[in-house]
Amino acid sequence: MSKKNILVERERNRQDLGFGTKMTDRHTRLVTNNGQFNVKRKGQSFEAWLNTYNRLITMSWRKFFLLVLSIYFVLNLIFAYIYYLIGVEHLVGVDMTDSHSQFWDASFFSAQSLTTVGYGRIAPVGFAASLVASIESLAGLMMFALITGLLYGRFSRPNPRILFSKNAIIAPYLDTNALMFRMVNEKSNQIINMEVSLVFSKVEEKNGVRNRQYYGLMLERAKVNFFPTNWTIVHAITEDSPFYGETPESLAAADAEFMIATQGIDDTFADAVHKRHSYFHDELVWGAKFKPMLENDGEEAYILDLSKIDDYDQVALNV
Repeated sequence: MSKKNILVERERNRQDLGFGTKMTDRHTRLVTNNGQFNVKRKGQSFEAWLNTYNRLITMSWRKFFLLVLSIYFVLNLIFAYIYYLIGVEHLVGVDMTDSHSQFWDASFFSAQSLTTVGYGRIAPVGFAASLVASIESLAGLMMFALITGLLYGRFSRPNPRILFSKNAIIAPYLDTNALMFRMVNEKSNQIINMEVSLVFSKVEEKNGVRNRQYYGLMLERAKVNFFPTNWTIVHAITEDSPFYGETPESLAAADAEFMIATQGIDDTFADAVHKRHSYFHDELVWGAKFKPMLENDGEEAYILDLSKIDDYDQVALNV
């Protein structure tokens, strides 16, 4: 095989998670602590930037309800102002005592039209007021139909709550040492056929050129059928491990990062769920051992104390 073919074959077999080799900035991680990719886009179209459905489905419940209430009140005030401009005399039943009473009655009529409740005390008279009321009723029907669909989408969307230990550790393991981290399902629902993959990423310099490289780390166990308690992921640091010989100093110099991808099946939704996480080189604790999280309650059940997921003891490493 020619040298050119060897280079092409080597490049074809090079492992890459999709980040490429050019991400070599110091102290910049590829995956944030909440599992998001640390990449910002520039030059997007407005439609792509807005990404309406994804934003509405993934935003927090607090922001979602604040947005819904804001839209409801803004629409209501807009139509109330239109009724007020047309003339409240075209709304039969409005309290004509003063301008404040007129505007508030117009506002309440607007709310009743927007929600299609229509109590009947106030009714539009004339073409203009009736046209605005019919348009508002249509707008209300469409708005609440969209909100209902979004609520269904938010409730039906699997949202795994997989917790990771704050730190990964280097711990004694058999007659060598191992890289370990701990994860647990915070929810009471079950995740089955849980799989984990771990990739070691670091910047390497060759011929004066810095490139980021990626190495898959072999795990003691990469899949479990059931995930009822905590799971400690273990990569044994043997001589054939890409992590072999690394030190805190070498990892810092190489901007090392450990990226985790998990996936499984949520038994509530019978749907695939996934979660990403990463540990930066300064989030490794050398010479540690995780404390147990599982206890027996003295009766017929086990107690899984989630507050202990980060707890560890300092220990000596194998030489």
